[in-house]
Amino acid sequence: MNDLTQGKHAKVSLDDLLSCQRRAFREEGEVALATRLDRIDRCIALLVDNVDEICAAVESDFGCRSPYVTQMMDILTSVNSLKFVKKNLKKWMRPERRKPMAPLNFLGARAWVQYQPKGVVGIMTPWNVPVNMVFSPLADVLGAGNRALIKPSEYTPATSECLSRLFSRYFEPSEIAVVTGGPEVGAAFTALPLDHLIFTGSTSIGRKVMLGAAENLVPVTLELGGKSPVIIGSGADIYKSVETLIMGKSMNAGQLCVSPDYCFIHHSQLEAFIRTAQSIISEHFPTIQNNPDFVACINQRHFKRIAGLIDEAEQAGTRVVALSPSGEAISGDDAHKIAIHLIINPEDNLACMQEELFGPILCVKTYQTLDEATDFINVREKPLALYYFGSDREEKAKVLRQTTSGGVSVNAVASHVGCDDLPFGGIGMSGQGNYRGRDGFKTFSHARAVYEEGWVNIAKLGGTLPPYGEKIANLLASQIKK
Repeated sequence: MNDLTQGKHAKVSLDDLLSCQRRAFREEGEVALATRLDRIDRCIALLVDNVDEICAAVESDFGCRSPYVTQMMDILTSVNSLKFVKKNLKKWMRPERRKPMAPLNFLGARAWVQYQPKGVVGIMTPWNVPVNMVFSPLADVLGAGNRALIKPSEYTPATSECLSRLFSRYFEPSEIAVVTGGPEVGAAFTALPLDHLIFTGSTSIGRKVMLGAAENLVPVTLELGGKSPVIIGSGADIYKSVETLIMGKSMNAGQLCVSPDYCFIHHSQLEAFIRTAQSIISEHFPTIQNNPDFVACINQRHFKRIAGLIDEAEQAGTRVVALSPSGEAISGDDAHKIAIHLIINPEDNLACMQEELFGPILCVKTYQTLDEATDFINVREKPLALYYFGSDREEKAKVLRQTTSGGVSVNAVASHVGCDDLPFGGIGMSGQGNYRGRDGFKTFSHARAVYEEGWVNIAKLGGTLPPYGEKIANLLASQIKK
């Protein structure tokens, strides 16, 4: 494995990189606040100074992805996360006071939690938001005082190579290094004896990541995905709700782990939903195929998968509505661009209701009672995100109370993901663990428990040392009771 990555002008193996970072981590000792802030500042500079180069690389990988989309979804969000950690880091690094048990707390005993860096953290990222998915966890990793090995997706080779060049310009490989390569490199990466590993991607690959990490008992954070549902309440403002939903679905052409996957609308509002969605798309995307603002599918393989889901639904006699001008619904194989398609009341056995869509399709299902919608959601795997639209407080509370998901946005799409003060992560098949802000700082830190004895030898005073007698018997009887 001597051709996996480049450090400072020289190719280095995975094992050598890990050893280099481990050694540097040990030699550094306590990671000072100033050091952590300096690394965060260099990340911000890397992004801000190289906006055009980064946008060009992402555009090259997607074929059609506006630089404004990349700046909004990848660069701005990354800079904001880095600045949020920078602003709060000094406070997060302080030891947390805890209470010793009584009566020790009255006799001078003290207890606290000391957050220490774990060491070297591996970051495995997907292709869909290829820059932010590196820097969002990296902000927390560096804030916690760690070093990082980064394995970006092989499906965005231009972006991966760009990030490799830029990181080698702003960081020593002993601090941050980028590893490029395909599945074999990914498998070797998961088998490294890292101090923590965070993976963002599909559930199927997540299983393999856990298996690889288990050999070395590496703690793993998984951000996976799943079919994120939407409920539009019966009293919701249809125009506002559908506009927010369809614009949210159009972000990155639905190629987001938190993209709305299927939507519940009251049966009486279905046609209004469809008409509104068509109107909104025509306003914001008057054309699809020659529109630089509408993102293409990442590659031909993914394009054919999405087209196949639509074809299967149509062949099954399901109503499908293309949100595009006539003749612009699906491009040729070279452009791999597909307009948003609404699949109306699909049967559960169709692939569009079995697989995470991860593209410009929205399944729309009708309901008569709210319980129908929540029951449907609850018998399926827990999703990464859930969305509710409506103004009825009791209805909103019921949805939040009766469902489970990684996170929720109310009257918005994906906004909870952009809030750096909220933990981001899944549950069950949509992932485990979380990161972002203070929660991410804790994820990538070791919470070290510290207890300091007071001025009294409580064991001797309490009679808890042998030989045992009446004193310990009375003490235990006074404490072991209802």
